[in-house]
Amino acid sequence: MKTCKQLSLEWGLSERTVNDLCKRGKIDGAIKVGRMWQIPDEAEKPVDGRISSGKYIKKAASSGMKPLPIGISDYVRAQSEYYYVDKTLLIKEFLDQKPLVSLFTRPRRFGKTLNMDMLRVFFEISEEDTSRYFTDEAIWKCGEEYRSHQGKYPVIFLTFKDVKFGTWEATIDKIKGLLQEEYGRHQELTNSDKLSKYEKDYFAKILEGTANEVELSSALEKLSKMLSAHYGKAPIIIIDEYDTPIQEGYSKDFYEEIIGFMRNFFSGAFKDNKNLSYGFLTGILRIAQESIFSGLNNLMVNSVMDEAYDSFFGFTSEEVREMLNYYGVSEKEGELKDWYDGYSFGSEEIYNPWSVINYISKGCIPQAYWANTGKNEVLEDVLKAATDDITERLYSLLQGESVIARIDQNVVYRSLAEDPANIYSLLLVAGYLKAPKKELQADGSYLCEVSIPNREIAAVYKSEILSHLLQVGAITRTTANKIAESLYANDYKKLQKAIGEYMDKSISFYDAGAEGFYHGLVLGLIALMDNQYKIKSNRESGDGRYDISLIPREDRYPGIIMELKWKKDLSAEKLEGLADEALAQIDSMRYDAEMKEDGINDILKFGIAFSGKKVSVHIK
Repeated sequence: MKTCKQLSLEWGLSERTVNDLCKRGKIDGAIKVGRMWQIPDEAEKPVDGRISSGKYIKKAASSGMKPLPIGISDYVRAQSEYYYVDKTLLIKEFLDQKPLVSLFTRPRRFGKTLNMDMLRVFFEISEEDTSRYFTDEAIWKCGEEYRSHQGKYPVIFLTFKDVKFGTWEATIDKIKGLLQEEYGRHQELTNSDKLSKYEKDYFAKILEGTANEVELSSALEKLSKMLSAHYGKAPIIIIDEYDTPIQEGYSKDFYEEIIGFMRNFFSGAFKDNKNLSYGFLTGILRIAQESIFSGLNNLMVNSVMDEAYDSFFGFTSEEVREMLNYYGVSEKEGELKDWYDGYSFGSEEIYNPWSVINYISKGCIPQAYWANTGKNEVLEDVLKAATDDITERLYSLLQGESVIARIDQNVVYRSLAEDPANIYSLLLVAGYLKAPKKELQADGSYLCEVSIPNREIAAVYKSEILSHLLQVGAITRTTANKIAESLYANDYKKLQKAIGEYMDKSISFYDAGAEGFYHGLVLGLIALMDNQYKIKSNRESGDGRYDISLIPREDRYPGIIMELKWKKDLSAEKLEGLADEALAQIDSMRYDAEMKEDGINDILKFGIAFSGKKVSVHIK
């Protein structure tokens, strides 16, 4: 066995670098004994301290086809070992335009981290010849003008995608750790004769984890200066998912702390920094209102509304078609489109890449795969802040309709409280709405026709609505389960009882005289029963009467018609009479005629009367 000191002499690296390689698992067989690393005599020097494809090798399927890169955000692995959808022309488009600092805003799980790692591997100076990871990709065919940039820049790379903590203290500790790791990737600077002692002292502070909050806020600026001095070339700075800790700060009450830190952190890196070749950032929101990018007039923002780079995040129709053909499931294109297509980025129709690769890899079983990759705080906030108008629009959206909304790309989470209409802007940028029709306004906002993109997102809405109703006490889990079980078993009597309970709970919770009650009621029905029923309503204004019909999607379910009536201050006896009147009206007005014409003869009829928080449900 050898020590770090012995290997540092053999490999021509600093002892600290060898120690760091051991800590990061880059040297096979290295074990720590006490405070010292013991390294096998036959250990090989890692090809590069900055770029490593690791030993994560997935066995190809028995058919010889490459596996799909589920959860792989390492470009080298994705390109070498998995089915990789070539997005390298992103590099060409960038080099053609050459913006100094680019911000890409896209929903989560749309390939932002993988694309940023691809940029890192392409541009970063390395002892390894990393051009081999691009020679078979589209960028290499674009000519020497583009190839000449490969492997020519020092690169600073940070991803904040996992900075999700409940306190500011834990958050800054995590950021400190990320900076420590990134400085560790550049330990060649510790022996550089181009740096002064105070710079090396600062470097050591970051590396040892002893830097305070103020010192950490200068970390990008100082590292870029040191790299520029050492290499004689200004670095590229890449910040992935920059707004993740900001969103956490909003929801966990340390917003001011994180905003204050990020403002200084990014200003030093991107504002008037002569030691910067190019900057790249990704996130979900732009967050310009918080002045994080104050004075940064060289920032080029590329959002879901812009045509630039519109095909590089997510899969295009052609890319999906090629993938389906490769795996021999071309016949599934229709189902795949129905579930995971529908996003509109710029002028490009886009599929959700996370859901597509999960769908194919799991035997083409359609599920809401994207919903399980993170919290849906946006939808939670929407339901908490929803006014009657917003709830009614949610109901329309869930019925497959479009609504007109003003979209402000500078919206931030806390603006929800200031103006609930900002909900649509948040839902659009976060991937819960699409805007196939848009018109730019004089103030920079858009007037859009928005709708739900696909079946997957509709399922997410329904899940969140049901979860919200359970949390606020509008219904109980028992009642929800009874409805699901009765539908599964096709048990009419149990279904009658369960719907009666649902109406009772809903009316008891909401103010039955308010408009919001009706919308909440219908949203709940959609969340509970939309898989089995198409839900329609024809609300008549003026007399408090509402008609709701549930048309079965399969023959084995009964049709359901509900007639709702309400009046103020009714006695128990008069309330019962009003329920009878509602039930009789279903027959006298022949509300079941449309269903019968469609061949639906098993029809449950509900006459429902309420007064204040009292309810009477009569069933036929």
